[in-house]
Amino acid sequence: MQSKTHTTTDRHGYSLRFSPFEANYLLLATSQLYGLAGGGSLFLLSQNSTSDGQSPNLSELCRLEWSDGLFDVAWCPYAADVAATASGDGSLQIWSGLDAEAAEGQETPKQPLICLQEHKNEIYSLDWGEQWNYHTLLSASWDRTLKLWDCNRQHSITTFVGHSDLIYCAKFSPLIANLFASVSTDGQLNLWNSLDFAGKPLMSIEAHASEVLACDWSHFDRNILVTGGSDGLIRGWDLRKMRTHVFELYSGEFAVRRLACSPHSSTVLASANYDFTTRIWNLERGESPQEINEQHTEFVCGLDWNPHRAHQLADCGWDSLANVYTPKCLIQDGAA
Repeated sequence: MQSKTHTTTDRHGYSLRFSPFEANYLLLATSQLYGLAGGGSLFLLSQNSTSDGQSPNLSELCRLEWSDGLFDVAWCPYAADVAATASGDGSLQIWSGLDAEAAEGQETPKQPLICLQEHKNEIYSLDWGEQWNYHTLLSASWDRTLKLWDCNRQHSITTFVGHSDLIYCAKFSPLIANLFASVSTDGQLNLWNSLDFAGKPLMSIEAHASEVLACDWSHFDRNILVTGGSDGLIRGWDLRKMRTHVFELYSGEFAVRRLACSPHSSTVLASANYDFTTRIWNLERGESPQEINEQHTEFVCGLDWNPHRAHQLADCGWDSLANVYTPKCLIQDGAA
């Protein structure tokens, strides 16, 4: 398996996202001192191919600094050079000039366009709505609340309350308008209506008997979502029958930190794990991972599929390493 890599010295990776507009671009959110103290850096990285067809390492187009650790990043769905980050100081930052032209001309602004601050603790998850919610940002914080923001306003639209512990992840459904899910260290999976200004969950279920750190939605079946916990389990849920999970995968004795359902295959799923691995699953082929990648030497925290290139995956971790690659099992299947 050939990987393109980039090392962020003294910065530890938390999240990365491919651009929805440009196949070669991705953003990497990092923190100093593993996010425990110090600042954060946002890197705009690019994939490049040489004239002889070889794939060199990722190149760094620009780097932006923030005074606290950066824990998540999301591209704007309607402006190709704009993105938002989530920080340890409880604020969101919206940045511009995130493209090669601005970076090469050193025209990328060093300060964010806007800083949104209402959360009282770290923001660990950020999602920028698409389709029906394209103008809205969703933040999930360790202050046990979620907030919905209009990116054109300084103050949040709604604060959602329903978790009793730290919230690690929240995601809009890509196929159902105004629906989003959140998971927390209280073990709960909550479903919410973004138009319910009372800010109470539609449904709350005990997803795991331990902390839940990750969730994601299927890109193909509007009823399916997945959760990952510190128990090493990945569970699938069907909105039509939420009394119990519809499938369960065992990812090892350490926590599942992030999940990513493939936008290219309805049965393919990737997990980033605290056992330093990234695992590739195919639900058509049973309950064992099809591939276990051991490219990291620390917690793997960030994970994303490239929407433009079939089965291309990126991951990042606390070892300061970001990788872009196509898993062998998907190449061998003729899927890529």
